[in-house]
Amino acid sequence: MNLESLLASVGINIGLAMVILFLFSILKKQPSNAAIYYARPLSKRHPITFPPFSLRRFIPSFSWIARAFRVTEDEILQTNGLDALIVIRLFKFGINFFTVCSSVGLLILLPINFGGQPASSDSYRSMDSCTISNIKTGSNMIQQVRNLRHRPDQFTTLVREIPVCGEHQARGCCVDHFFSKHHPYSYHSYKMLYDGKDIEDLSARYVHEKVQGLRKKCEGKKHGKESDECRDDLLKITGLEEKLEELCRKIRQLQSEDMLEGKELPVAFVTFKSRWGAAMAAQTQQQTNPLLWITEMAPEPSDVSWRNLSIQYKILPVYKIGVILAATLLTIFFAVPVTAVQGIAKFEKLKKWFPPAMAIEFIPGLSSVVTGYLPSAVLKGFIYIVPFAMLGMAKLGGSISKSKEEIKACNMVFYFLLGNVFFLSLISGSLLDEIGEYVSHPKNLPSHLAALVSSQADFFMTYILTEGLSGFSLEVLQPGLLIWDFIKSRTYCRGKEKDLYLYSLQYFRIIPIVSLSILIGIVYAVIAPLLLPFLIVYFFLGYAVYINQANFYVPIQDVYETVYDTCGTFWPFIHHYIIVAIILMQITMIGLFGLKSKPAASVSTIPLLLLTIMFNEYCKIRFLPAFRSHSIQNAVENDELDEKSSEMEHSFDKAIEEYLQPCLVP
Repeated sequence: MNLESLLASVGINIGLAMVILFLFSILKKQPSNAAIYYARPLSKRHPITFPPFSLRRFIPSFSWIARAFRVTEDEILQTNGLDALIVIRLFKFGINFFTVCSSVGLLILLPINFGGQPASSDSYRSMDSCTISNIKTGSNMIQQVRNLRHRPDQFTTLVREIPVCGEHQARGCCVDHFFSKHHPYSYHSYKMLYDGKDIEDLSARYVHEKVQGLRKKCEGKKHGKESDECRDDLLKITGLEEKLEELCRKIRQLQSEDMLEGKELPVAFVTFKSRWGAAMAAQTQQQTNPLLWITEMAPEPSDVSWRNLSIQYKILPVYKIGVILAATLLTIFFAVPVTAVQGIAKFEKLKKWFPPAMAIEFIPGLSSVVTGYLPSAVLKGFIYIVPFAMLGMAKLGGSISKSKEEIKACNMVFYFLLGNVFFLSLISGSLLDEIGEYVSHPKNLPSHLAALVSSQADFFMTYILTEGLSGFSLEVLQPGLLIWDFIKSRTYCRGKEKDLYLYSLQYFRIIPIVSLSILIGIVYAVIAPLLLPFLIVYFFLGYAVYINQANFYVPIQDVYETVYDTCGTFWPFIHHYIIVAIILMQITMIGLFGLKSKPAASVSTIPLLLLTIMFNEYCKIRFLPAFRSHSIQNAVENDELDEKSSEMEHSFDKAIEEYLQPCLVP
């Protein structure tokens, strides 16, 4: 890619970002778009004030970006929880790290590269700042657990593979007998789960919504021809109400104890009188047979994946293997569009393989746009659907909670991006350049592969530009929801009250994509320092988009709903992704020093690689257990706080009532 192509990509991305952000700042001020941009406060019945209809409502503004950097981490923690704060910390890490790297890269490494000097050990000066010291490990998590100590999941254990009681031929009494005997001082109560497919098949909610819709439609009609239509609607309402009453009668019958007795699942939520009791029961083996009475801490009620609790524990590995195979197949099939994208990026070689492509050169400036902007834009379009496909697969993996499904999807998306966007972009781009040389001189393949990373620096510059400027601008604009809302409001939802577009923050999409950008930056920090300023812009814009809590533009505060809070369980995976990036960078530098005939530099890099691996192992020992297990010390301290305030009994009495299976809702 030449300089013109790079400048074309820069210009197009900056221009698109400005246009999109201008549109966003105007559309956000229009009351008709409140269901999209203010879904969360509207769902809580908070009034939204818009400026009066005047020219001011159509004047764009960027003041919200400056306000975003005045928001404190405590405000984010209190409003959106620790998981949202983890995402913000990821952006802050990128800003701090790549600002230092840019200073070193542009002032030291870039002049050396331009001067034709071989890389030296000074290149590693940028890694001195590769630290997460800005993250106070553990402090926020402990404080958040204390703030959320009244959550029902802290008193509740999920129990699976419950055997049938030989005397009563039921599982419920078996749960009560077992925990009364083995946890006599801490056990409180239990709630069995049932097979509710028969109830779920009855579409009472759909009929109810249809009745409500017809009533609103009839209320809007007054006389004349509309009056005749209203009579027809009233007749329909009467018929639907009779059908609804019959459905409700069937549902109440199916929810009765007599009908539920034969539909017990070998799963139950067991509540204890203290957090200490719940933690002890969840983290110990209950019987000599490890495939019976399997316990773990229950997810919070809003986080439970009810459909997966009906899957037998013994066949869960089959589901997990199926998900891995499906993700692998998707990764393999995705190689086709990535290779095609690299074919566009390597236009000079593409002309040799596909002569009709030469027609592009007859239009001035078009080849720069095609090679500079189009490859990264096409790749971005393909990548957009991947996280949602991976989440769909993760939902079939048998996880007990939505948060675990998102964590699985997060991992699958990251390694998908690492394999396809990073490695396959390197290989396909290089092979298109060197395929002729490889066919005639196959022994030279290792030397060509050793130069993969440096040969694709220009492509990743345009990828970061497109992902950052265009990607984050579209994130704040929400164009998909705008188009869908426009279609709905002018077709089948005309005249009806607008539904709120309220969704949770998509960790499974944001974390792996941002982590890939960090990986690209770390790997290219020494090789292509020009990439670093683009990354700073990327993280600054992402930070502003996701944390801005001003009155005017508030993506996290107003658009996204906090469905669950895992108290930072995503952070160990982010740490792992960053370690992978550092190791890749060090391996790359070992190979490049060898290519530059600097064996001493290559050898001296090996201890650094070993130290990185040792540091990662230490972090696993020191910090990872805090995210996987529940500390007995913290449980006891929180119990003591509740006992002093006389809140303990109320907390565990309320806990079991929160776990109401959807099919048993009245």
